[in-house]
Amino acid sequence: MINIAGVVAVEALDPDSRDAGVAAHYGDPMREQRTLETAVGLVDRSNRGVVAVPGDERLSWLHSITSQHLSDLTGGTELLVLSPNGHVEHHALVADDGVTTWLDTEPGAAADLLVFLEKMRFFARVEPRDATAETAVLSLVGPGAADALGAGLAEPRIDPVPGPKFPSGSVAARPSSGYDVRAIDGVGLARRTRLGVDLLVPRASVPEVIERLGVPLAGLWAYEAIRVAARVPRLGLETDHRTIPAEVDLIGPAVHLDKGCYRGQETVARVHNLGRPPRRLALLHLDGVATDVPPAPGTPVTLDGRAVGFVGTAVRHHELGLVALAVLKRNVPDDARLLVAESAAAIDPE
Repeated sequence: MINIAGVVAVEALDPDSRDAGVAAHYGDPMREQRTLETAVGLVDRSNRGVVAVPGDERLSWLHSITSQHLSDLTGGTELLVLSPNGHVEHHALVADDGVTTWLDTEPGAAADLLVFLEKMRFFARVEPRDATAETAVLSLVGPGAADALGAGLAEPRIDPVPGPKFPSGSVAARPSSGYDVRAIDGVGLARRTRLGVDLLVPRASVPEVIERLGVPLAGLWAYEAIRVAARVPRLGLETDHRTIPAEVDLIGPAVHLDKGCYRGQETVARVHNLGRPPRRLALLHLDGVATDVPPAPGTPVTLDGRAVGFVGTAVRHHELGLVALAVLKRNVPDDARLLVAESAAAIDPE
């Protein structure tokens, strides 16, 4: 964690949080949010797990065992590892530097991801390893994120999701999302994403990188508020053991629908062609009258006394107020009068 005056650690506020090890805020979380929305701030996300995959066959190998089209990857993207039944087991952001493919994932998830990769190695010329102890993730967030590096990083690309039963060969043979990746002298590897610019830097160099960038620091509370408002799901919060990619809007960023076989592909194709995922991701506005405490992850969402979903991440947003990402049954109407614990909740229809 970056130790400066006023820093408040996540674990000081929630000892059981998965995000222990980084700053929740630096004294003024609302101001930090506004900085991320209007200018640029630097967020310590060094608790994320990082797996390094060097080797001549790394891209073709990852292409064959994950949801993404990676055989000719240049730069970055997102990928999923699915169960044989198509349930989401791992979600990683990807950055390839021409020698090594870097996969960063949820805090504490790198070890399990590495176990899966090792099981799938067979005779492939790859040497995956857990690089969490050597590599830290920092994130520049805000409209000035790319300019803060002076590297001219291109805007992120997410291809439109094709309709059901699209003709084979009509989807471009490239990653369904494309994130510009550059090596920045004195900083590390930079990857433009949906929420800003992620930096993969040597862990020992974090203080020097912060000083070099000269960007205001913002805590994870501010980052999570920006993420929730952008409706970007997070593994283990907006997912459970039954989640399939179409339920949480991960098809576009992380799934290529015409790349051939991989584990779980049959479920992805069937749900896409039928067009009826059992659940959907929604942004809820909570009234904050009964309580202004954000509900915990997993809190049931109810309609007329019956559970119709669960809350993933709930935050206090500096403009939207108390909001939450939730996973709801697909047939819950947008105008439903929902309850989350004591709070009335309304769906933001976008």
